[in-house]
Amino acid sequence: MTAWVRYALLALVVVAAAVAVGLWMVPDADRSAVWVGLIAALMVQGPLGWWVISSIGSQRFLITWGLSLLARLALIALLAFVVVPAAGLAATPLLITAVSVLAALLLVEGTVALLELSRTTT
Repeated sequence: MTAWVRYALLALVVVAAAVAVGLWMVPDADRSAVWVGLIAALMVQGPLGWWVISSIGSQRFLITWGLSLLARLALIALLAFVVVPAAGLAATPLLITAVSVLAALLLVEGTVALLELSRTTT
């Protein structure tokens, strides 16, 4: 199985879990905030995760990884200080969803990177 397939499958599991938890725990009035947080996290993490995974084994890996972490932090700041006030969405469900999805996908990224690195070094 390729790194891309592993990443995509594990990311789908994270998305399904986020949707299930969001629908289960968040009141109907705040669900739009959950969707905004989920979609924003996926729009940023999807390309960033693949960028990091594709740089495994190259000299640019640490730079790629560091820049992707900064981009995730910038997303959270943008959501907290621009999107929430401008859209009038509930901050707590939006930010908890976005941070949780980013953290879970970061774990997916690390798992896939570890598997890919161990596969290329053996």
